[in-house]
Amino acid sequence: MKRILFTIILIICLGEAFSVFAQQDPQFSQYMFNTLYLNPAFAGVEGRTRFQLIHRSQWTAYQASFDDGTAPITQNFSLNSPILRLRSGVGVHIVRDQLGPLSNLEAQAAYAYQFPVKGGKLSMGIRAGLYSQTINFDTYRAINKDQDEILRDRIGRESQIRPDLSLGIFYRGEKFYGGVSVNHLVRSEFNFGTDKLKNPLNNHIYVTAGYDYDLTYQIVLTPSVLLKSDFNTYSFEASTVATYNQKLWGGLSFRQGDALTALLGVHLTKDNSLRIGYAFDYIIKAQPVKKPTSNEILLSYTLPVPVPTVKSVQRTPRFRH
Repeated sequence: MKRILFTIILIICLGEAFSVFAQQDPQFSQYMFNTLYLNPAFAGVEGRTRFQLIHRSQWTAYQASFDDGTAPITQNFSLNSPILRLRSGVGVHIVRDQLGPLSNLEAQAAYAYQFPVKGGKLSMGIRAGLYSQTINFDTYRAINKDQDEILRDRIGRESQIRPDLSLGIFYRGEKFYGGVSVNHLVRSEFNFGTDKLKNPLNNHIYVTAGYDYDLTYQIVLTPSVLLKSDFNTYSFEASTVATYNQKLWGGLSFRQGDALTALLGVHLTKDNSLRIGYAFDYIIKAQPVKKPTSNEILLSYTLPVPVPTVKSVQRTPRFRH
């Protein structure tokens, strides 16, 4: 399994060695903690129920040159839970991505079935849901609105809703994990009534892999990689996170052609059920047209594992001899 996943990564890297990935889906610096969003097969793999919320402010404090436009802002809520009796898991995620006059909203549900394999489990998942796009035409400024075919008769907001579908496979072993997923399989298209605004959701493939290395008895080092491609271009992220005593973590990450990231986090409760994470991006490319930093906050809560109860034996003296 490890060889297969690494071979897939190598093939894509060699095939797209001189390309740069054009971002369509929102990005998250703490991708290593947000696998359900990338791959539906992750649903239930952890064996515990987890609620998670991520807020990302990209190019913090950026302002447009002539109006009140702001930088991209993204929120992601997810729920991930196993169904142990059925050897499967379910997941739900809701993502809101604000990109100036354009906003995307998706609500999707995932189901995954898990197969026990030597040294771990192999999960296969499917995700389906709705994807909505909204354009606020009032925020556009035409040089000559009377001659602009798109803006001339459009006022306010317009929205369209389309179906969406994803498939994935994920492996989790004692130390190694890896997965491959393909999103937007139905290639839904948004046009808002004119071919000039045609905007299809392109197929995207995500490849993730990581390894937990016991550096010492209390420190675990986890290098990981995320490869993203729309089958024409590609980009990758690589990170290393060190976890101390299963309580604190910190690390560094690199996003190709974009940013360097510092990662910090802590479990706030004794049973590690509540955790908070923070990612600070420093932009290393095209700073003049952006702001140099981005910020991302993660908050998650994991339900305690239920302790099986043993029914007590009620003894009757009458039948004791």
